[in-house]
Amino acid sequence: MSEFITPFYGGVLIGAAALLMLLANGRILGVSGIVGGILNSSTRNQSWRFYFVVGLLAGGVLESFGNPSVFAFTISRSWVAIVVAGLLVGYGARLGNGCTSGHGICGVSRLSRRSTLATILFIATGAAVVFVINHLLGGQI
Repeated sequence: MSEFITPFYGGVLIGAAALLMLLANGRILGVSGIVGGILNSSTRNQSWRFYFVVGLLAGGVLESFGNPSVFAFTISRSWVAIVVAGLLVGYGARLGNGCTSGHGICGVSRLSRRSTLATILFIATGAAVVFVINHLLGGQI
């Protein structure tokens, strides 16, 4: 049962955070845009972005002390494949003006057609890549 409850509460917290950010600051809770704003020196008012990212990281660190099993995982791909995948995801998020979660949580909830289409394309592309790697390339990458 906890394999359902824990993700459920996580989803509720993410949705509540997105709503709170919109209501309190009038800003969309898109993490890739927030991080991109930190890295862009021409962006005004960077302090809230910095504190937001520090809060995300601090929450993960605190959770790792309280419940380290949450972070237990194994990697079945090479480090090269993981680095390349990370770079491609970052490039895709930049190209798509946001990441899957930003478009999926914030954009779709605002009934944005662009975000809905982006979310569908992101997920379909991810599913296609997984299929190709696991079934056509035998999972060897």
